[in-house]
Order: sequence, then structure tokens, then C-alpha cells
Amino acid sequence: MDLNGATWRKSTRSGAGGGDCVEVADNLPGIVLVRDTKNRDAATLAFTPAAWASFVGLAKQHRTHA
Repeated sequence: MDLNGATWRKSTRSGAGGGDCVEVADNLPGIVLVRDTKNRDAATLAFTPAAWASFVGLAKQHRTHA
């Protein structure tokens, strides 16, 4: 799959205090990509849009209950 058209964005909550940042590209059809901003040439994780939406939903639930 050609990932050259990925448009990367960093979370507004990413990096608060520790420099631990991730970038997400969700503009490609059928795939959501995640990478480490400190090492962009390392491995990129790939998720289905449904799996990514589920993860984000659970993360939001955890954040509001923590």
C-alpha cells in the first residue's frame, strides 16, 4: 500500500510534559496510521478505521473516569 499520501497530525494532548508524542494519519481509505514523532522513520502502526475508533472511544472513557 502506498502511504506517501498520508497527512499526519499530532494530538493536542500529545506531549504534555513528557515529549511522548504520536502522530495519526486518517486520510487514507480503509486505514489509520500511527507513528512516533521522535522516530518517524521507525515502524508505523496500521489499524482499520473501526479498530481505531474503538481505541479512541475507550481512551476517552478512561480519561473521563480516571
